[in-house]
Amino acid sequence: MRHRHTSRVWLLVAALLGAAVLMSSAQGTPQVHNPRVVTAQGPESFVSRVVAGNLAGPWEVTWGPDGFLWITERVGKRVTRVNPTDGSRTVAVTIDEVYQTLEQDGLLGLALHPDLLKSKGTDYVYVAYTYDADPGSRVDLRMKVRRYTYEPLMQRLSSPVDILTGLPHGTDHGGGRMVFGPDGKLYLSRGDHGSNFLANYCDPNHAQDLPTAAQVQAADWSLYQGKILRINVDGSIPRDNPTINGVRSHIYSYGHRNPQGLAFAGNRLFESEHGESIDDEVNLVSPGGNYGWPLIAGYQDDQSYVYANWSASSPQPCASLKFDVFNPPPSVPRQRESEAHVPNFVPPLKTFFTVPNSYDLPTLGNATVAPAGVKVYTSSAIPGWRNSLLMTTMISGVVFRMTLVENPKSQVPSSKSQNLVGAPVAYFKTGNRYRDIAVAPDGLRFYVVTDSEGQGRTVGSSGALVRDLVNPGAVLEFRYTRAGT
Repeated sequence: MRHRHTSRVWLLVAALLGAAVLMSSAQGTPQVHNPRVVTAQGPESFVSRVVAGNLAGPWEVTWGPDGFLWITERVGKRVTRVNPTDGSRTVAVTIDEVYQTLEQDGLLGLALHPDLLKSKGTDYVYVAYTYDADPGSRVDLRMKVRRYTYEPLMQRLSSPVDILTGLPHGTDHGGGRMVFGPDGKLYLSRGDHGSNFLANYCDPNHAQDLPTAAQVQAADWSLYQGKILRINVDGSIPRDNPTINGVRSHIYSYGHRNPQGLAFAGNRLFESEHGESIDDEVNLVSPGGNYGWPLIAGYQDDQSYVYANWSASSPQPCASLKFDVFNPPPSVPRQRESEAHVPNFVPPLKTFFTVPNSYDLPTLGNATVAPAGVKVYTSSAIPGWRNSLLMTTMISGVVFRMTLVENPKSQVPSSKSQNLVGAPVAYFKTGNRYRDIAVAPDGLRFYVVTDSEGQGRTVGSSGALVRDLVNPGAVLEFRYTRAGT
């Protein structure tokens, strides 16, 4: 089944309306619109179709050098190759060791070696997944990075080699995105385990905590929470990794909440990250950079976020309290963003969304889009799109496109330099949760994988949150047909 996306709502009108809403909020009038509800899409036209369905929690999608879509199935525990022409599929490997019972564990990241199928003896594919490290009845949930060798004649992955094991993994906020950098290193995102939030509200948040030299020497990776790691392909620590607080480890940056998107544009690493109730982030990741969480959400602006440290509750112990994100009790210490001293703080390039203190969170809902995978669009096939960042969203159910500045004066953003990405424009709106995106080499076709049923909510056609997804566990193709007018 095909249908044409032909929204012609002028983006300028939407921008003016949005500005008017924010201006009225700044003047004290409560905001009456949740910014994650998309009411306008870009002017270009696309034809869409369902390529494949019935995938078990597709998480990563990558265009392979063989012309197939390589997909990790988080729940299915397998790497599947899908033919984008007819939707036929081949299972490259099923990993029985994968431990999957929750919404943020299972088979996650996938990175194809840059020389895959180039006859260089490096037909390697890397995956990141959760496993049970306890040999007994107790579950010790961890993550590992494993390398496979691809056999093109058999169309399968074989010869597994574990290159980095024992990484901590919690019951929430798992991160798990993995990419190859132009430097030949692997970059892996790690979430904060959902610490200090919901079911994990009494667990201390370690996103700001750094390992000691003794911990690194002992291969104790327990503080690799809320971090982005930079890893040699054999699992070792690169010699040129940043020294942070006097220690060199796999940690490349820290202070992250739940980074689910990583993509390189040249030598620049862009990242997407979930906020709590506001301030989903798009970041330019710099070595040794501190991205503020949980002391700062988004910009250090004291807007609609105050850090409530539930694990430090006194005199009432945290376990005796009922979690309430909007109304923590007096025993829970609170700290405004302006009161936080965060060394090496790097503000985001863009937030989705920063809202004023007058925004009514309990009534209007979280001002977040739940960003997931990101890719960089480098083709000239679509006018005006070259060098854009594409970001999938799960709650808004769209892909946002943001133009990248090619040669910024500074590679590291500052409070006075927030212009490295352009204003976001929405595309491909459906009643789905978009987990990741791949771009065909022709630059005209886009492939989006969607969450399966039961993985959460999305914004429906009425603007309200719904749980019934239109195309659960699917691969959707959006093919460009013409420029906007």
